[in-house]
Amino acid sequence: MRVNKKYSCLPAEEKGIHIINIRAIEDIGYDQHESTLLNSLSKNPDADCKYGLYFRDGKRKVDYILVYHYKKSSAGRTLARRVHHNDSSARSTKQDQPLPGKGVQLEMGESEHHMDYHEDDKRFRREEYEGNLVEAGLELERDEDTKIHGVGFVKIHAPWHVLCREAEFLKLKMPTKKMYQINQTHGLLKKINSVIQKITEPIQPKVAEHKPQTVKRLSYPFSREKQHLFDLSDRDSFFDSKTRSTIVYEILKRTTCTKAKYSMGITSLLANGVYSAAYPLHDGDYEGENVEPNDRKLLCEEWASYGVFYKYQPIDLVRKYFGEKIGLYFAWLGVYTQMLIPASIVGIIVFLYGCATVDENIPSMEMCDQRNNITMCPLCDRTCSYWKMSSACATARASHLFDNPATVFFSVFMALWAATFMEHWKRKQMRLNYRWDLTGFEEEEDHPRAEYEAKVLEKSLRKEHKHKETDKEKLTWKDRFPAYLTNFVGIIFMVGLTFAIVFGVIIYRISTAAALAISSTPSGRSSVRVTVTATAVIINLVVIIILDEVYGCIARWLTQIEVPKTDKNFEERLIFKAFLLKFVNAYTPIFYVAFFKGRFVGRPGDYVYIFHSFRMEECAPGGCLMELCIQLSIIMLGKQLIQNNLFEIGIPKMKKFIRYMKLKRRRSLDHEEHMKKKQRYEMDYNLEPFAGLTPEYMEMIIQFGFVTLFVASFPLAPLFALLNNIIEIRLDAKKFVTELRRPVAVRAKDIGIWYNILRGIGKLAVIINAFVISFTSDFIPRLVYLYMYSENGTMHGFVNHTLSSFNVSDFQAGTAPNDPMDLGYEVQICRYKDYREPPWSENKYDISKDFWAVLAARLAFVIVFQNLVMFMSDFVDWIIPDIPKDISQQIHKEKVLMVEVFMREEQGKLQMLETWKDKDKKKGENCNNHSPRLSRSHSGSLSSCHSYPLDV
Repeated sequence: MRVNKKYSCLPAEEKGIHIINIRAIEDIGYDQHESTLLNSLSKNPDADCKYGLYFRDGKRKVDYILVYHYKKSSAGRTLARRVHHNDSSARSTKQDQPLPGKGVQLEMGESEHHMDYHEDDKRFRREEYEGNLVEAGLELERDEDTKIHGVGFVKIHAPWHVLCREAEFLKLKMPTKKMYQINQTHGLLKKINSVIQKITEPIQPKVAEHKPQTVKRLSYPFSREKQHLFDLSDRDSFFDSKTRSTIVYEILKRTTCTKAKYSMGITSLLANGVYSAAYPLHDGDYEGENVEPNDRKLLCEEWASYGVFYKYQPIDLVRKYFGEKIGLYFAWLGVYTQMLIPASIVGIIVFLYGCATVDENIPSMEMCDQRNNITMCPLCDRTCSYWKMSSACATARASHLFDNPATVFFSVFMALWAATFMEHWKRKQMRLNYRWDLTGFEEEEDHPRAEYEAKVLEKSLRKEHKHKETDKEKLTWKDRFPAYLTNFVGIIFMVGLTFAIVFGVIIYRISTAAALAISSTPSGRSSVRVTVTATAVIINLVVIIILDEVYGCIARWLTQIEVPKTDKNFEERLIFKAFLLKFVNAYTPIFYVAFFKGRFVGRPGDYVYIFHSFRMEECAPGGCLMELCIQLSIIMLGKQLIQNNLFEIGIPKMKKFIRYMKLKRRRSLDHEEHMKKKQRYEMDYNLEPFAGLTPEYMEMIIQFGFVTLFVASFPLAPLFALLNNIIEIRLDAKKFVTELRRPVAVRAKDIGIWYNILRGIGKLAVIINAFVISFTSDFIPRLVYLYMYSENGTMHGFVNHTLSSFNVSDFQAGTAPNDPMDLGYEVQICRYKDYREPPWSENKYDISKDFWAVLAARLAFVIVFQNLVMFMSDFVDWIIPDIPKDISQQIHKEKVLMVEVFMREEQGKLQMLETWKDKDKKKGENCNNHSPRLSRSHSGSLSSCHSYPLDV
């Protein structure tokens, strides 16, 4: 049976037969009978290839997928789009088919003449690129006969010799045949560990990789010359799917397409729309009946389910499926969540201590005592009247819940907690590096990004146009100067915009407070402060959430115009800009309440005004700490609930639904096509692309700031962070397993720049908490009063000591209350919170000596607290070793064992060579002693003495 030349006929690797398309034979003009006979030979080709996980032969596994869009003409819709490529076919059909896919493209005949230039250009680039992939040793198979109209798929398989070659290039550590015993604890520690294992057994995931191991295989960088060292009994599972996809991705990145003076890897081709997507496949389905067991299904059951929230994460299985970089993120998130448990317990104890001692707090009791007839000055001009201090009783009692001596202890505890957390993570990271064979791993310089190559090409073309000699071009600081200037101006503008919005909220608070004070109802006047604070914080929360999304996009755009050379440089610069903008956005309103509100108010008769009409707002009589607590709690909880959870659940679902509706609209209405089960690569194409770990890390780093920076004002912050993270882990896991395409596995031995950001936040937290305790809370004024001014050594009289007096006759014209008799009596002297001289003093209303005494004590506390806690944190860093002792011993043991293996190998080679020489010498002597006839008769034996194999 003759095959038409215009169809792709490639010899199969195993049997040497031609693989042709049966539907194509029909179109050429063969009998229906022959076609029916051929069709009946295959039972279900989709089932044979496990619905896209394998090539059509059912033997070669799909390691990677390239997706492209094409214009499907009406004449060619019935033609099949499956073409097989392998190394042997590339050699045998090089003249007839120089580019992969060319046979398929020729099927279109003259129906392609109407395609525009851009489609032809993309097709030519794909042909050349795929041809280069075949020359690199990869095997390709095209599939355009899919349920998604106008979308073609190129399946890529890496054969064994390519995997071995690339594993050697990448210096991948692979397990050898040599196994050794892991050092076990003895005595009391062994008993304690066994008890802990029995107690924690119910919360351990039912995953083989999570079980404690007593033996470990010795690992060594793969080498084709030393294949005998490795256990190659099962070649199909020696390189797992994660490693295979990583190897293929490395080939895709370095393989170029040079048509039309372009030098492109896969990143450039994706950026230019030649391919629309590139991704490795998931292992299979995770739900449904008769689903074969696979790692994805196991992860879904034991990790990505809210029903297992109380269990440990199967980190080793996560690393096996997604790679080291994603595995390290979830390991770090798990360690952070575990460390929040003791912090939450201590925070609850501190809060309960405040609740238990609120009735014994003398200052709040004095403020609530109505017998103390303390008349306070008006909170605003004209419309506000005098008020009794006892009306702020609730605020004073609530302030004690968070402003008590235990909060100072909690601040010190949290500073040490942050240092301990960082050290614990470093030790955990070293354990993972040992388990995952990453010891000694060094990241190599990555391939240049597509945008960088395009800029360099543009620069070289300009020089060629000017007839200049062009060496190997690269972008200098002069080329990037406009981008640097744009970055500087853009960041300054964004920070200024954040400050302007906070200032606008301040104006809102002042104007709203004045407007509500006009209310004639007493209940309205009493709830002014609560109403203003709550609405202002909600406005801040909405603005923060909106600006977070805006700043994320702006940070990415600013980084793109810089044109960093590698993906690592791009990621680090993006992280720095995004963190700076989001940090300022999230914490500016909190910084204002903590350190600026009530500091620049002035005094009655000489207030500070904004725009000559709005008076600066004051703190409540109990201080600004309670308002800081409200601000921090609402922003933290709202941000976590709305942005981190609802957005992460809702937005991917909505995108998936929109994509599904678009595909459904574009899909053919053919009933047979509609009922056909989708291939694995079609189902993965409908998933959301992986966008990197930066958003995941960013939300956790901002939360870490909420937990540490202002923890003195909100001891319950670790508890709410813990509850959020328990949900966050399972939410992220479900997203990675079910909602996202499988990311390319990336090797990494640490969490990168995020560790430095965490350390910086930990150091900054010590300073901020020192200032919060000394300047925002009343802790220092209480101490000063107790030890310097108290007559009986108690806190009685403290409230009166912190209030200054003002003669109402000294009000500026037009600022006195419109209704001075609102309290039912005439007020001569009103009180306000400040340390100033009384009106009957010679230097009336000047700052008193008490103010300077309190200020000196505050500054002294900041210096002592900061240095003491910093020293204690550094002491914790020093006393806890970065590398656990048992891990350092195991690493040393591995090195010694590896030396022993090579020494034995060398000794074996030498012994075999000596044995061979001795036998050769004896054979030669025997041959010389025999007669020529015997020599000739035993010539076979003589020749056989030279055929000893040197296989070690």
